Amino acid sequence: MVPSAELRVYQPLGAFPAAEQARWERYILGGGRVVPPRPVYRQLLARDRLGLLLPAEDEGALVKHLDGTYYVCPLRTRMRTLAGILAFARSRPLEGAEAFLPRGLVRRAARELRRLRRRDPGAVAAIMESPWHVPVRWFVLFDDAERRIVERDGRHRLSYVTTAGRAMRRAERAVPVLRGSELGEVADAIVELHQWLAAFDPRSLVELDYGGLCDFLRWDELDDDRSVRDVQEAIAALAAGDRSRPVELYQAVLGRWAEVRGREGLN
Repeated sequence: MVPSAELRVYQPLGAFPAAEQARWERYILGGGRVVPPRPVYRQLLARDRLGLLLPAEDEGALVKHLDGTYYVCPLRTRMRTLAGILAFARSRPLEGAEAFLPRGLVRRAARELRRLRRRDPGAVAAIMESPWHVPVRWFVLFDDAERRIVERDGRHRLSYVTTAGRAMRRAERAVPVLRGSELGEVADAIVELHQWLAAFDPRSLVELDYGGLCDFLRWDELDDDRSVRDVQEAIAALAAGDRSRPVELYQAVLGRWAEVRGREGLN
């Protein structure tokens, strides 16, 4: 298992097109997935036995029931897998990356992703995954008051939940503030997040789930983690004209997650 955090969007059941809404209604009535599962991965092997680990979920959905409304987060695993293959191929993160994904496989992935999008132009991947850390830009979307620690499967789990409307407003406030500072490069990544969220109903729930990372963090580390609060305080200080405190807070968040990512080398 690769410990990963996830950023998920759960749309209200009524926000889906009629045919898809009916499908998810049948799924829920049939006992569809409510609690996020522990992620399972399979290997995609190239000809020379190198390859990648890919999510092995089916094409179901995660479901939340809140205040009488059902919210649905389609897994769309195949779409996420194909998009991930193309992103890996474009980024060339390491020398010899072609050994992991031969050009023929990348071309097939691009063709299949185009077919999926032609078949359902409104379908958007509702889950972002991040192995071994939480990207700092994700914290911009939340407020410290939305933080929750619960016990599940014998472990404490940390997550944040807000609405897409609130998340987008926070992104909109942060971008102009960040653009005029030393943290300007973060603004472009937040714009991309905003564009992603804009594809969903503003009443949707947005959840940041630390997921499998919680298995590698002690209770005191989870309890002390206030990355959302630190990022929001940094943005507020920047907006007030303070140039030193924001950098200090930002570096503290980066340092905290660099320490967590360092555990990847031990695994």
